[in-house]
Amino acid sequence: MICLETQHFNINRILLLIIGLWPYQRSLLVELHLILLFGTLLTFIIFQLTTFITSECTMDHIYKVLSSAFFYICFAIKYNSFLINANIIRSSLKQLQDVCNEIEDKYELAIIEKYGNKAKRITIILLLFGMLYQFIFILLYIWPYIHRIFTNKSRLHFSPYILTEYFIDEEKYSYLIMVHRHAASCIGLLTIIATGTILLTYLQHICALFSIAGYRIEQAIDVLQKGGFKNEQKSCKEIIRAVNIHCKAMMFSNFLISNFEGSFFFLIAAGMVCLSCNLLRIASFTGNIGQLVLPLLTLSTLYIYLFLSNYTAQEVSDHNEYVFATIYNVRWYMAPIRIQKMILFLLQKGTTSFYLILGGIFVASMQSAASLASTSISYFTVLYSTRQD
Repeated sequence: MICLETQHFNINRILLLIIGLWPYQRSLLVELHLILLFGTLLTFIIFQLTTFITSECTMDHIYKVLSSAFFYICFAIKYNSFLINANIIRSSLKQLQDVCNEIEDKYELAIIEKYGNKAKRITIILLLFGMLYQFIFILLYIWPYIHRIFTNKSRLHFSPYILTEYFIDEEKYSYLIMVHRHAASCIGLLTIIATGTILLTYLQHICALFSIAGYRIEQAIDVLQKGGFKNEQKSCKEIIRAVNIHCKAMMFSNFLISNFEGSFFFLIAAGMVCLSCNLLRIASFTGNIGQLVLPLLTLSTLYIYLFLSNYTAQEVSDHNEYVFATIYNVRWYMAPIRIQKMILFLLQKGTTSFYLILGGIFVASMQSAASLASTSISYFTVLYSTRQD
């Protein structure tokens, strides 16, 4: 038997524990931890938006503030979505574990193991990318100190990569502001990685369930071919088991995604604003490398998230189609009439495509990912032409 929490979700569990979002063992200490981290993230967003109060609201200023503020708003949306859907995450893991507990075939267990290991590899790669992002982000702010050491300059020249207004003496409390800034960045990155990878791990296991359904269909026809009509009853049972696990995979994926509809809607909207504004910052590059690095990091993070999430959703749809392709390809026409009728119903069901719907309106697929990327570039083009005018 496979224990998903310890074998396939162990890295996700650690990441969610760090940011206080693991849905189990929610003690008072964990709640305080959660409030502290979420509060740090929200206050950093607020102190970016307060620059509109004290500074002249030119178009350049607006784009610069929104390009970073909406990046952290994306983090906050993801954090809040898992905060309010803790019961959904817990229930989803229980449902998936119950399905896995019913699996006894060694080949089927190997399929679960294969997709679980794939999800773990992707999680580790994304975690390394997040560490690289945070390292570069910190390096941007400590570079003036390093530059002063090698050039023997007495004065430091800081570039405001992220504009903030704390309504205090920022030179006097520079170290506290620095801690707040980097803590918010670290919390945000951990949030987007932890929440994104656990959803990815769930979807990879759904792909595994679809693969098992296809395997059971193949086994059902093989039983008939090897044993003749004597094994008709056993073949019927295999088909029923295939249909059951296929239905459970579809119900499980719909249950998981439907509870995040509102969060995905606001995440897509905030992401579009962030992408467009950061593209505008890159187009407005004036020679300061530091001012170019941060928008590039932000764009790479959002585009990776956009394409990886849609690629995983596309995999779910492709695995569902694989089940029906398997039914078409097996020699079902040589089966008894009773089994042919069962397979006919399956083939009719396969005429309707299965997609994951994000935000209630967005069909998750690679085509949709490309469409969203194109939309962000279109918005940037409109904004840039307005700025030029």
